Amino acid sequence: MTTPDLERWRLILGAPAEESTGALAELSAERDRALGWLYGRDPELERQGVRTERAGGAPPDRSDDRTGGDGPSVLTTVDWLDAIHRLFPKETIERLERDAVERYEIHEIVTDPAVLERIEPDKALLRAVLRTKHLMSPEVLALARRIVEAVVRELMDKLATEVRESFHGTRSRRPSRIKNSRNFDFHGTVRANLAHYRPDDRRLYIEHPRFLSRTRRHVEQWQMILLVDQSGSMVGSVIHAAVTAACLWGLPGLRTHLVAFDTSVVDLTSDVTDPAELLMKVQLGGGTDICRAVTYGAGLVDNPRRAIVAVVSDFYEGGDVHGLVREVRRLVEQGTHVLGLAALDEEANPSYDRGTAQRLADAGAHVGAMTPGRLAAFVAERIGR
Repeated sequence: MTTPDLERWRLILGAPAEESTGALAELSAERDRALGWLYGRDPELERQGVRTERAGGAPPDRSDDRTGGDGPSVLTTVDWLDAIHRLFPKETIERLERDAVERYEIHEIVTDPAVLERIEPDKALLRAVLRTKHLMSPEVLALARRIVEAVVRELMDKLATEVRESFHGTRSRRPSRIKNSRNFDFHGTVRANLAHYRPDDRRLYIEHPRFLSRTRRHVEQWQMILLVDQSGSMVGSVIHAAVTAACLWGLPGLRTHLVAFDTSVVDLTSDVTDPAELLMKVQLGGGTDICRAVTYGAGLVDNPRRAIVAVVSDFYEGGDVHGLVREVRRLVEQGTHVLGLAALDEEANPSYDRGTAQRLADAGAHVGAMTPGRLAAFVAERIGR
């Protein structure tokens, strides 16, 4: 029996089987811990003699409080929701969420406003809200919207500063009367004050500092088209894509489009100015047809040489891979900048289909991962050429 088969049996049978199957690898241990948090509370399993200890012997905890100790940190409901969407395929996630709500009646996930009222809004909670909002009652959904708005506002404040800096403008060689550190002309200042050099002290005394002016970046007629995979594993990138599009929206001469896709394509450009509302409309999950999304994005391009098409996806294509590569190559050949971003978030730590990504790179796309600030800098650099 192969190692993957043994690990699957270990996950099914629990910790007592470890003597026969061997210890779990790190990723499988995380899956075991997530399963133990939910199914370890099953009284039927207790009567059958199945142990509830999982992942290092720590018993599953059903509270929303963390405890100390030498074992693994205790999962909260929010942690668990985030973990299962990272660790399991879509069909398994749906079963786990359904069991949590219906079989084990973990009501705080979708029906208890007190949970959302007392939890401090953060990115992990935002991800959990977006993944489960389709299960929420209207009362809880109203509280969830408050969380979405709070976290989005924080992300907007941070990214807006980075975007402004990226588009601030390049320095020219003309003198400026605006005296600030960003415009300081080091070489010009040295030349202008050489007469005040004191050899004995080996110091240059500055009487007349020099500063440079800045030129305005030319952004007329450029387009930024963001195509965002809304599968469950891409939730962090979906959040940051919405915020990035909102920050880029008001820049002069730059038209921004935001399109979400799974097996269908939804143009969300009309909601870009309100990223919180936009995120509440996103439907996470489903299949992935990247080719269809890229074809739609290509149809939005007005001037190919003044357009950037960014595909944010893990590149696990459920549609026509050959058609996708062909469409990307066509865009590149007509002069469009094509980005294939396996992640667009603060960590920029992607998990993706390397085979498809390599084919897109061979077709001329720039493939990698970026933070939102780096994407803004990339756009500013291309526009400023």
